[in-house]
Amino acid sequence: MLKKIQICLCFFFVLGILYEISLLSSCFFSYMPMPKHFLTPEQVLNLGNSIIFLETTERLEPPPLVSCSVESAARTYQDRPVILFMKGLTNDTALDLNSSYAAFSLLSSMKNVFIFPLQMETVFQETPLLQWYNQVIPELEKNWVHVSSDASRLALIWKYGGIYMDTDVISIRPIPEESFLAAQKSQFSSNGIFGFPAHHKFIWDCMENFVLKYNGNIWGNQGPFLMTRMLKTICNLTDFKGTEDHSCQNISFLNPQRFYPIPYPAWGRYYEVWDKSPNFSHSYALHLWNFMNHNQKAVIAGSNTLAEKLYKAYCPTTYEDLIQNAELDNFTFYEDTDTV
Repeated sequence: MLKKIQICLCFFFVLGILYEISLLSSCFFSYMPMPKHFLTPEQVLNLGNSIIFLETTERLEPPPLVSCSVESAARTYQDRPVILFMKGLTNDTALDLNSSYAAFSLLSSMKNVFIFPLQMETVFQETPLLQWYNQVIPELEKNWVHVSSDASRLALIWKYGGIYMDTDVISIRPIPEESFLAAQKSQFSSNGIFGFPAHHKFIWDCMENFVLKYNGNIWGNQGPFLMTRMLKTICNLTDFKGTEDHSCQNISFLNPQRFYPIPYPAWGRYYEVWDKSPNFSHSYALHLWNFMNHNQKAVIAGSNTLAEKLYKAYCPTTYEDLIQNAELDNFTFYEDTDTV
């Protein structure tokens, strides 16, 4: 009798372990045993291999390009958590925003998309960045939105691993590398997209150098220039030839064609009509250079621009809900106004 009881207890113990694993499995999105809004950032990040986006302004309504970036990642990496951290968001406002903003509702409805408040002091705990954060005065920083984003992405990837992407990056196919930096051009790394496993030494060294060489007045000093100078300390960087990637110290330095087939001086080409659209067969994702878009060029339904075609192909829900329907609503509003 005692043996039967022991067998039963073992059975329930194993069953409990399997239940816990189901919460942490990459497949759990299909049969999540609890509503995902009950999960904490740590629980989701501890699943590993997250795709991480950051919004370090106080903005609460994700614009169409941000929505497209997150949606395209969710579609490309369906077995991985896709997380958007928003500085302006609090735990109290999350549920209200879900019904207030179209993009928020759209993204929240995707099974592998999670939207959390960005709490920087928590993010920087147990990293070299915490002391810097406690000493810096954001109101006096010239580039605080960018600098705080540069710091946050390093800390999150160090702690949990995965891939960081800027919110103007449209995913088109999975990135096969685990430890990688993205070349913006030969011998120069961006920090707009990169991926590493948790606790990778390169990221720790980047955080230490971030603090040691901190100068918030120089745009990019804590971002792409940081990544480039740290990569140069361990690798002999040479020019790219063709579409090959470089590799050094088990870090892949990916060809500019992977993410930057249209370089930043030509960023406006995304908002032009092409006689023949490129197929981007050598690319994993496309950086649309929103930082350069000072005139706020946007995707317009029926414009037939390259950007519109990318939205249709890789973030069709964003295109339908935030581009087509928004324009239809505006048209209806103006018609109603004319009849008054």
